[in-house]
Amino acid sequence: MQSPAPAALSPAIPEAHAPVALSPAAVPAAPAAPKADKAEHKGEKKPAEVKPREASKTLPVNYEKQLTGYWCGPAATRIAMSSKTGDLPSQAELAKALRTTENGTDHVGQVADGLNKLLAPTGAHYVAKDLSEREQSPEMSKELWNDTVRSIDDGKAMVANIVAEPGNQPPGYPSSQTIYHYVSVVGYDAEHKNVKIADPANFGGNKEYWLSLDQLTSLVKQRGYVS
Repeated sequence: MQSPAPAALSPAIPEAHAPVALSPAAVPAAPAAPKADKAEHKGEKKPAEVKPREASKTLPVNYEKQLTGYWCGPAATRIAMSSKTGDLPSQAELAKALRTTENGTDHVGQVADGLNKLLAPTGAHYVAKDLSEREQSPEMSKELWNDTVRSIDDGKAMVANIVAEPGNQPPGYPSSQTIYHYVSVVGYDAEHKNVKIADPANFGGNKEYWLSLDQLTSLVKQRGYVS
């Protein structure tokens, strides 16, 4: 799960690291981050939609469940890395590279920095998009869709920083809690405008699932993503 405060994990995660759920009011706003795309969007231009190369595409990845209640950032990053390389650091090594603490991984900018450094030999490059100062809109959904299609068609899985509130949660999440979390985006379905998620929390045994583009937009709106 994600900073600034981890929430409850599925029982399979070691009990010694079981986090304490906090109410939304107790969670401070995400800190500003270096190297995150925060361009002005006052009069948002309507981006042309990127045409997918395939009707549906899912990248092969090396899934691994997060090993502590606050390593969702490193675990999701590791899953994304596996779409480009088989030389994968441990979650502990990634936690150090991403500057993850027991409060989690503060910002998507830290994920982009880590991915770019670790994947430099592959030529892959990631950009962090902080959406926290923008209003959710159709243009935001289209931008997320375009970034997803480009990334997946280039063989590059994404990392999304989500805030899943009660009533707007992926499958298996604790329905009474707001979950702050990182997941990987590993595929798309162009016909239905769905995206495939690899989720290191594995809530209720749901390590992979599909979400609508609109739902993923609502989940990343407060924090952002890396593509």
